[in-house]
Amino acid sequence: MAAKQPTEDKTPVEMDDDQRPAADVDAASIADAVATACEEGESGLEGELAAEKDRVLRLQAEMENLRSRTAREIVDERRYGALSLLRDLLPALDNIERAIEAAEQNDDTAGLLEGFKLVKQQLTTIFEQHHCQQIDALGQPFDPQIHEAILQQPSDEQPASHVLQVTQVGYLLHDRVVRPAQVIISSGPAPEEDA
Repeated sequence: MAAKQPTEDKTPVEMDDDQRPAADVDAASIADAVATACEEGESGLEGELAAEKDRVLRLQAEMENLRSRTAREIVDERRYGALSLLRDLLPALDNIERAIEAAEQNDDTAGLLEGFKLVKQQLTTIFEQHHCQQIDALGQPFDPQIHEAILQQPSDEQPASHVLQVTQVGYLLHDRVVRPAQVIISSGPAPEEDA
């Protein structure tokens, strides 16, 4: 066996770069590369995080703008919702004014009556265009959902709990009551009095 020759014991720190073994050089360069990559990765992640924070802030601002715009539109819709109805009613008001002016200039009240009948028909047509219908109550069974009873009286003409007379017309908008019909309902035939 050959005797080992003593070698100088140098630590890798003490060796020059050109004297280091290849494995040591590779490990050091890998460590440097990993450290650099980590730093770059951290700065890349920080950049992504900043971009995501910015995106979230923009989305929050967009949502807040949407909320305020929607709230504004709802307020405007409530405030100006009757605009189309009012535009349709204005010609009827104009016709009432014309009828009054004509009645003031003329003593003939028949013309005034005819003018008001025409205005009533015009208003009824406008209501129908806007899905506002009269409640047909006369002779119908009493319904507290659409009728308001103001009086009950005996009648031979209508059975008990049926509408005998309408004192104020009621209206429905689609299926919702605008104003219930004020009615007098029948209590049935009057009891016969003994003579």
